[in-house]
Amino acid sequence: MAVRAVVIEADGGSRGNPGPAGYGAVVRDPETGEVLAERSESIGTATNNVAEYRGLIAGLEAAAELGAAEVEARMDSKLVVEQMCGRWQIKHPGLRPLAAQAAGLVSRFAAVRFTWVPRERNRHADALANAAMDAAASGAAPAAAAAEAREATVVRATGTDPATTPASWEPRPTEEATRLILVRHGETERTVQKRYSGRGDVPLTGRGRAQARATAARVAALAPSVAAVVSSPLSRCTATAEAVAAQVGNPPVRTDDDLIECDFGVWEGHTFAEVREGWAAELDAWLASTRVAPPRGESFVTVAERTGRAVDRLRSAYPGETVVVVSHVSPIKLVLRDALAAGDAFLHRLYLDTAGISVLDLYPDGGVAVRSVNDTSHLADV
Repeated sequence: MAVRAVVIEADGGSRGNPGPAGYGAVVRDPETGEVLAERSESIGTATNNVAEYRGLIAGLEAAAELGAAEVEARMDSKLVVEQMCGRWQIKHPGLRPLAAQAAGLVSRFAAVRFTWVPRERNRHADALANAAMDAAASGAAPAAAAAEAREATVVRATGTDPATTPASWEPRPTEEATRLILVRHGETERTVQKRYSGRGDVPLTGRGRAQARATAARVAALAPSVAAVVSSPLSRCTATAEAVAAQVGNPPVRTDDDLIECDFGVWEGHTFAEVREGWAAELDAWLASTRVAPPRGESFVTVAERTGRAVDRLRSAYPGETVVVVSHVSPIKLVLRDALAAGDAFLHRLYLDTAGISVLDLYPDGGVAVRSVNDTSHLADV
């Protein structure tokens, strides 16, 4: 029976890049989550990206067989999602025929939307792909992959499989990464008083300016060459960014509105205790869901969307270069959450100090490597 809309979850990978490769794809009912179709296959020796495209193609073919009119394709491959959306060029000649095949399938639907998701939200397709890779490496029949993957889905979801290779252990591609040095602005009066500080333009304190200078020296030591310094437009960030720029060759400080702090609405300037006393129900709802905004404020989902846009622009504009990004606690936490494929609880468990530094690498194939989080070694004497 034909269905109106479906969700495709697709993944692929290889043991070695290139190496024994396979893909997995799951088609679900978007309302109930029911699995409508599964596809997986061992494809011999191939790269991660080839396998990921093959997974997408298999998912689109399965959706077409079901008679779907509307599709949301979810993948943890940033490269495939961005290329299918037309935002990234397809430079590798081996991927162009696969992208063209996928585009041909897309044209068969009334509407197709591509969504990047963290790996932990793509577990079923990931398990299918891993089982297919295992089959490719062992020479087992491809048909065995799907049966093995059902068990693997449960094992990987609970984190109890000792044979699972963490993504950070996989060989990184030979292309140079874009390195982002994420800097939280220096101290302000509101950070000292532990008050919500969103869109209010609060300046640095004297200690905050000293922190900015110390941070600038640390960044200069970490990055002999900096292509750009990009900042939130608020003065506590631009002052920090200007101190950094002065130490790394004086590139102009460019502001990006998408890096501004979360709008805390009516909570602006209040302490947590004051918010708890005056808006208890609203606070509980906000803490429970990133989709909930403070009264007359902005949700973390919205903040994540715009910080994601900012990161994508930097990856595209500065391939293989180092960029210093000066922002606020919420945007930086959200960038790190997505880089680590963490859940929303991460946002309330990670502490970021004023003038703390975090470093992550963004690879052309969509891979991410988090190098450090909240380095404050440079602030010992401030």
